Parts: sequence; C-alpha cells; structure tokens
Amino acid sequence: MATVLWSGNTTARGPGRLKTCRLGSYARRPIFSARSGDDLPLAPSSSNSLALEYAVRLYRLHSRNRLLHVESVAVDPSSLDPRYVFVLDAGRKIFVWSGRHSQNTMVSKGRLLAEKINKNERKNYSEVITCAQSEEDEEHFWSAIGCTDPSEFEDFEPVEHVPENFTPAHPCLYKLVQSLLDTKNVYILDCNSDLFVWLGKRSTRLVRAAALKLCQELLCMIHRPSHAIVNRCQEGTESMVFKSKFVGWDDVIAVDFTRTAESVARTGADLQASFSSPEPSMKWMATQKTKTDLSALFMPRQPAMSKEEAGQLMEEWNDDLEAMEAFVLEGKKFVKLPEEELGHFYSADCYVFLCRYWVPAEGPGDGDEAGVKNGPDGGAGDEDEEAEEEEEALEDDYTCVVYFWQGRDAGNMGWLTFTFSLQKKFEALFGDKLQVLRTHQQQENLKFLSHFKRKFIIHTGSRKKSQMEENNAVELFHLRANGSPICSRCVQIPPCASNLNSAFCYILKVPFEQDGEEDGMVYVWIGSKADEDDVRLAEELARSLYCAMEYSIVTVDEGEEPENFFWVGLGGKAPYDTEADFLQHARLFRCSNEKGYFAISEKCADFCQDDLADDDIMILDNGAQVFIWVGSRCSEVEVKLAYKSAQVYVQNLRVKQPELPRKLMLTVKGKESRRFTKCFHGWGAYKTVAE
Repeated sequence: MATVLWSGNTTARGPGRLKTCRLGSYARRPIFSARSGDDLPLAPSSSNSLALEYAVRLYRLHSRNRLLHVESVAVDPSSLDPRYVFVLDAGRKIFVWSGRHSQNTMVSKGRLLAEKINKNERKNYSEVITCAQSEEDEEHFWSAIGCTDPSEFEDFEPVEHVPENFTPAHPCLYKLVQSLLDTKNVYILDCNSDLFVWLGKRSTRLVRAAALKLCQELLCMIHRPSHAIVNRCQEGTESMVFKSKFVGWDDVIAVDFTRTAESVARTGADLQASFSSPEPSMKWMATQKTKTDLSALFMPRQPAMSKEEAGQLMEEWNDDLEAMEAFVLEGKKFVKLPEEELGHFYSADCYVFLCRYWVPAEGPGDGDEAGVKNGPDGGAGDEDEEAEEEEEALEDDYTCVVYFWQGRDAGNMGWLTFTFSLQKKFEALFGDKLQVLRTHQQQENLKFLSHFKRKFIIHTGSRKKSQMEENNAVELFHLRANGSPICSRCVQIPPCASNLNSAFCYILKVPFEQDGEEDGMVYVWIGSKADEDDVRLAEELARSLYCAMEYSIVTVDEGEEPENFFWVGLGGKAPYDTEADFLQHARLFRCSNEKGYFAISEKCADFCQDDLADDDIMILDNGAQVFIWVGSRCSEVEVKLAYKSAQVYVQNLRVKQPELPRKLMLTVKGKESRRFTKCFHGWGAYKTVAE
C-alpha cells in the first residue's frame, strides 16, 4: 500500500489532503506507461552526494510560530527580497544571503541550516559563505544564481516583491510529524514547488516504482513553478529541507562517544529521560541490556616480584643481549650517546636504543625423540653422528629491537624525525629481523629496564641545556621501585622536604656559591625503613650522577641530617610521610567505554601519572582510601557507572579485608591531594605537549 502525504500551498492548487491509495488501482491506470523515468527531474539524494552534480536551489526562509519555514523559489536575482534571508545551495558552495532589512535571528537560523546541509548531506565537503546585501561575491554568488555576466549586477538592488500579508502555508487536515512515516511504506509529500518521495527502508521495490510514476503525474497535472523538482529521500538520509516540513523533527544528535550505534538504537537519543529516575544509571543499564565487565575489581592484586626472580630475569635477558647502541636527538638528527651517559635520560629529550638479541638455532635433533636411535651398546649410532654434523653446520640467528624512548616533556617531532630518518636506515640494514617499539617515560617494559641493571636515572629538562648552562640549582632525586626491583628508577623531583618518605632513599645535591669554582655537597639520604639493596644502589647512583663534579658525597641517615646545608637545600624542615604501606596495596583501575560497553581494566603495578587517561575515569586504591579520579573529558555515563563500580569495590573489600577499611573519595584532574599523588613516582605537572 502506497500512502500519499499531500500537503502544500493552498494558493496554487487548493486544499491539500491525505490519500491512501491501493497499489492495484494505480497499476491499471495508463500513467505508468505514459512517460518514462528519464523525463522525471530528480534532485540528488544525500546518500550519494559526492558522486552527483547538484541542482542549484534557492530557498527563502520564514519564521512561522518560532519555527523555520523553508520555501523553494526560482533561482534568479529577481527572487531576492531585502526583508528576507535566502540560502543558495550551489553544491560545493552554500551561500547564506541576508537582505538589508532582514532579522538577525533569521540570519543565524539560515547559517545553521547551511551548516547542517553541509554536515549531513555533503559530508563537510561544501563551503558555507555568509554574505550581506551589496556584499556578494561577484565571481561565485552571481554566477551560481544564474547570471552570465556577474558584473552587470554590481549595483543591483533587490525589490520588496513578497506581499506584506504573506504567511507560510500550513499543512492541511493535520500537522506533519515524523512518527507518521512508516519504514514499510513509501510517502509523497507535495509542497507545490517541491515534491518529495520518501522511501522507507523496508518498502518493496514495486511500491517505490509506483510512487515515482505517481510523482510524474502529480508534477504535470497541477500548475507548478518552473523550478519545481522531485526530491528522492531515503529513510535515514533525509535532506534538511524535507525535515523542515515536519514539526519537531530535530536532527540534533545527542552525542556521547561512550555509546555505540546499537546502544542509541535501543535506548534512543533522549539521555535525559533515562537519567530522570531516582536510580538513573540502573534504569539506563536496564534499558540498554548492554554488556559490562567489572571482573577486574574482584581479581586479587598481582603479587610483587621477588628479588630472586627479578635477578634471574635480568640475567636471562642480558645474556641474550649481544650489543646495544644508544642515540639521542640533537637538533634534527640523532647522534650516538656517549658511553658515560648510558642510563641517564632527560624528560625533554628522545632516545633510540638499538638492541641485538641472540636467538639460538634449533636443530633437527632437538625435542623429545632425541637419543632414541642409539646403538645397542648405548653409544651413538651413525645417524646420531650425522645429526651432530648437521647441528655444527647450523648458525645461531639474531633479532634486532629498536626502543624509541620519549620523555614526558618532549614533543612528537622526535618520533617523526626517527621514522623518516633513522628507522629507514635500520630497516635497510636488518629487514624483517627488525622490530620497533615506542615507549614513553616511566612506561617502559621490563626487558628494556633490565638492560640498565636498576641504574635508570631520569633528569628534568633538556640534556643540551644542562650541558651548556652552569647547573647551580639544588637537585633532588628519588629512588623507588614499583612492583619489581627491575622497575627501579631514580627520578628527579622538586627539592622540598615534604617529598621525603622514610621508606625510600634520596639523593640531594646542594651547590656552594663560590666565585668561579664548582663545589658543593651530595647527600645520600637513607630513610629509616629503606631497603638495604636500595641503600647500596643509591650510593652507586650518586657517584654516577656527580662523578665529574668535585662534590663531596655523604651518606646521611634519617634523623642525622646537618642543619646547615641539608635542610637549607630543601627550603627548611617540613612534615613528610614516614611509611609507604601503600606500595603493598596500590592498585589503579581504568573505567572506559572504548570497547563499546563499560569495562574496567587494571593497570600494572608499575603505573605512573601519564596512565591517568583524560577521557576516562580512574579508580585508585592506596590501602586506606579509594579515589575516583575524574578526567576533564569523560562522559556523564562513565561518571555514574564508575561511582557505582567503586561502591561495589569498597563493599567487596570490607568482606575480604575487614582489617583495612577503605574510605571512598572523589578527586578531579589538577586537584589531587598528597594522599593521591604519593602513589605515583615523580608526580609533576600534567603534559602540555599536544599529542
């Protein structure tokens, strides 16, 4: 059944009406064979907007009961009226022309209409141009409106030709709403100067053909303007002009990048209706019937790696390492890093490490069947001797891994320089044996860290700047390992007494102000609860840091600090933490919808500040408090679901760890307290470099 929506301008053809016509009654009429489809003037649909030439259209905008009425007029300069706003759709260019006496609100509505046409129908390939009366672009505007010689219209003045009592025509019988359109049917909307054929997605091919034939008859049987055309509209890709004929058809999309298209189809775009109940998130989830994954909250914490296991891993990985070459970015090229600087990193620089690993050859004798073919006397037979000869002929293989290390204060130009210069050279040398891994500061993998044997020092700033300038500033380095001794790093932090902790070791450089001489003291501060291995390592790192300087290195235990230089270098005494129990309990969870559903995943124990994703919610457990960290670009859906998830996590811990009750707390980016930041090694300012 083909349903005809017949509404339009009563001045041209009398009152419009709604017709419901059976397909058979039209199939017997001669209009189906009277004219071919080639005679039908069709406008391009928005679904194939990039492949067709556009018919130039001119629309006059009116205000009707605070709604926008769009009326098609002849594409001619005489159609312009100084009291109105016109939209000239020329395909690749969309002009919004405002008359001298037009209303500013209509100019804004016209601009918005043009922007929506460009976005929804042209995929942002068109250019929207706003021009006032007498300020038209001669080359484009007048040419698009049909002037063969645009220079003739330099002094053109539009006249007021629209009647004073003109009012936009109302639909007859009833108002048009989007709910009238059924996806199984085909509809014809007659607006006198525009004929629209709306094709439902589930309509049959025969009904669609009948509707197009009927449009041919309607186009000829009623007197219409010469610019009248037929517009074909597919369901879901309707044009903005077609939508303007309906009341309340608002194409403003409720954008939430945490929801999938299927989610919107189930729940609808009205998120406010879903969250108006006392338990909005629960109602939303019930409506969604979507998948959620909170299993990470109920998994036990990953146990810390023992010193023996860490030592064995470092030994194995370093045994496989045949050679390692280091390069640092200086200016626009990478130069070889001096041997004495290996293990020293600067947060504003980029480094490249070329590592060659030994890969043992696998001979044919390897496996469970080795030794089966021994002779009867227990000795090796002839076949064993042949296998041994083949093994001798086999050569060990190798593989190369390039680690690109980027400091948190370094820009992406270093990575681009590497990919277009050094990486191409490596690919030419090693071919398919090459693997490139990009890593950021404090996000290195264990294998890379193992090559430095716990002597991994991160300086603040630039390497070049530190070499050129006299470094007479106080420096404080914090030695700490997260989850494994392999993850030991010595990171430079602000020299402040409140940053000390009795569970760690620190290296403090206090320079003396003397004329022309470089002198000072280096204190290795040992916390009362520091690990013995960390104490020895801190002393070695102090010598590595300041071996080239004539500084005296002194080891100081907590509570025995000299007043003159130590506390003066830190800006005076201040309260600091005396325990680090959070290291045994710290867990960081990420709440995200990037998979299309709400899921929580746990970061590794060696997490850092840059793991806090700005567009997500993070949950941090430090053993005493559970923090909900809110990023600046996260969605409301994530906030609500993360809050519910954190409540569930705290309740679960009350059962599993009743001796360690947690308190649920909220923090936002940039407002973190010391109880939050102490869980992150080397906490500082957030990145400002554009990714």
